[in-house]
Amino acid sequence: YISFAIPCYNSQDYMAHAIESILPGGEDIEIIIVNDGSKDRTSEIAHEYMEKYPTIIKVVDKENGGHGEAVNTGIKNATGLYFKVVDSDDCLGKNALKQVLDLLEKMVEEDAGLDMLITDFLYDKVGQKHKKVMRYKRSMPVGKMFTWDDVKFGKSQYLLMHSVIYRTKVLRESGMVLPKHTFYVDNIYVFQPLPYVKNIYYLDVVLYKYFIGRDDQSVQQDIMIKRIDQQIRVNKLMADAFHNCQFDSKHLKKYMLSYLDIITTVSSIMLVRAGTQE
Repeated sequence: YISFAIPCYNSQDYMAHAIESILPGGEDIEIIIVNDGSKDRTSEIAHEYMEKYPTIIKVVDKENGGHGEAVNTGIKNATGLYFKVVDSDDCLGKNALKQVLDLLEKMVEEDAGLDMLITDFLYDKVGQKHKKVMRYKRSMPVGKMFTWDDVKFGKSQYLLMHSVIYRTKVLRESGMVLPKHTFYVDNIYVFQPLPYVKNIYYLDVVLYKYFIGRDDQSVQQDIMIKRIDQQIRVNKLMADAFHNCQFDSKHLKKYMLSYLDIITTVSSIMLVRAGTQE
């Protein structure tokens, strides 16, 4: 029913946790481990898992192209009807995964035409006992199929890569190709395919556990300032995608404009913080 892509770059220390959290899906899932030119034991660990679970896991070894290129490779190799990215330092909740698979099975059997499934996610921040859960139940109907006209996002709420499962066909039809060697491409991933999404379903379960707080993470402010050129590249690609859209729903247009607004604000603040002439 669903392909999970795990982009891996020098992930030997934590990738097993991500893989093990998805394996309970059994034969209903496919796991594609994309080794993005790692220099450590990532490929070796991936192949060990593939030998152990040959009907579930496949490994793609490729030269380094960055996170976006690894996601592109995952989409290209996916055979599942649905698709989700799980970063190698994150994991999924076992009970939530079962509920998601049960729902997808039902949707496929009924030929319901589901294009996107939204679930909640959890921020697991280093050193913090309290884990913050991001829920969407104030923004959309729970437990039934709906369209963009039923979605009411607040100013500060928007979809993240962690919260979406796309129909694989939607990703391919959208023509989305994430840029190589560029951080922050997850924003393009949850933006460009949206006009191709007609039917949406929200399941109020915490599927994704997003680990935050490693020193080398791309969302740390000083690292964002250092990579401001990549933030601006992503910002521009999103603006271009928006201008090329044919909108069937004014609610979707409003949401995408609001999201572009947020990303542009982040770019502006980082530039101000950088204090350079730019």
